[in-house]
Amino acid sequence: MLSTADPFTPSGNVTHDSGDWQARAACRGDDLAVFFAPDAERGNARARREAQARQICLPCPVLEQCRDHALTVGEPYGVWGGMTETDRRRHTKRLHAGERRPLGSQHPRPGRTSRFEANAPCDDGTGGPMIRA
Repeated sequence: MLSTADPFTPSGNVTHDSGDWQARAACRGDDLAVFFAPDAERGNARARREAQARQICLPCPVLEQCRDHALTVGEPYGVWGGMTETDRRRHTKRLHAGERRPLGSQHPRPGRTSRFEANAPCDDGTGGPMIRA
């Protein structure tokens, strides 16, 4: 998720290695409303909007930088780097409790095997785990 201060105007010349990750964000040019909850949004409407925002984040080349930025500055609102407000609060709470679990995506990117898929039963009828070459 891009910064709301000046989301689409990169500072100076932006190159792939310049460190200006926001210029390469998948959400650049999108309607940013999908990333932020309207007043009084609850339940299924919120879940649908957050799922839509996460779909934009999934293939983003700067997902990790975006997420790290939001966690570092304590961004209280919106979906950033595929993490919702609730995801970030839970992550911060776990860190303060001393839990040092690696921060992996709760929403795996396409083409990657999640830890759940890796142990999924094979469709060959044996019920054993799927072996991937």
